[in-house]
Amino acid sequence: MVKGIAAISDGTGHFSIDEIEVSDPEAGEVLVRMKAAGVCHTDFDSMSISGRQVMGHEGAGVVEAVGADVKDVNPGDHVVLNWAIPCGHCFQCKLGNEVLCEDHPEVAASRTKYNGESIARMFRLGTMSAFTVVRTEAVTVIDPTIPFTSASIVGCGVMTGVGSVLNAARVTPGASVVVLGTGGVGLNVIQGARIAGATPIIAVDVNPTRLEMAKVYGATETILADPGDVGLMSAAQQVKALTDGRGADYAFECTAVPELGAAPLAMVRNAGTAIQVSGIEQEITIDMNLFEWDKVYLNPLYGKCKPTIDFPKLLNLYKNGDLLLDELVTRTYRLDELGQAFDDMHKGINAKGVLLFD
Repeated sequence: MVKGIAAISDGTGHFSIDEIEVSDPEAGEVLVRMKAAGVCHTDFDSMSISGRQVMGHEGAGVVEAVGADVKDVNPGDHVVLNWAIPCGHCFQCKLGNEVLCEDHPEVAASRTKYNGESIARMFRLGTMSAFTVVRTEAVTVIDPTIPFTSASIVGCGVMTGVGSVLNAARVTPGASVVVLGTGGVGLNVIQGARIAGATPIIAVDVNPTRLEMAKVYGATETILADPGDVGLMSAAQQVKALTDGRGADYAFECTAVPELGAAPLAMVRNAGTAIQVSGIEQEITIDMNLFEWDKVYLNPLYGKCKPTIDFPKLLNLYKNGDLLLDELVTRTYRLDELGQAFDDMHKGINAKGVLLFD
């Protein structure tokens, strides 16, 4: 049993920083001393919808101990955590759809205590905690020379953005790409498009500062959208002007604004592909004329992540200088500065904020 501080949500939109107790790992489990945790919109939203829990779903750290039957992970290993934990045996895992695992192995909430009572961990991880105990399937061993700050953000926004380009849309060299929204996920879609060899790469946003940031990650053209542009129809005309009048080959929605769920369909050419990346889950109304003709609309989860394949691939791209991770971490924070990290995130100041535990 170890003790450490953690960010704890109360289910009503608030959080506190307090001490928790974490059990030693049992069979098939790994105890991780967290070193860095990414700060994401999902962390903020989950404070209001998921009851009391240890917060955080992006992170990297060092293995403290392993349970029985753990063979590929050892104490001292540097690891990055994956929130969509595959079992490897269910119907979807056998089809290769690991992100859609039907079982998602997890450690029971009773293994973490807060004020003597069991407490759940966000997305089976709870990375905003000095220690976490997780299933071995949730950890991927990484090169110890990679900074924890950079590694910590791979397990959600980076994977979602780059994976949506390379795994879901399978963008080809020379294809035209438009990205709606240049937040953390959008910037990684832009990176993925650059890595795929797309051209042009058009970034669309209402924030000129974010558009300047987008150029760093690979945007070749930018469109400053009018907040009053319903469905981004005027922006769509500008996209068409930049793509021989037809529209882009691929359009990625990264705004999380329900009213813009159909917007990528207006940006793509006939037989083009629209990809909804941001996870809109509300009901929306779509003019079916936007689907004409032969357009495809994809709604991938987490970039179709296969952690044992994709995490090493992403980190190799990083080591080769193709994937910018150090640059994404605009600012780091102590755990007791989480409120400031959320404020900066909502203001769009950071490409990505990261919590440090040492």
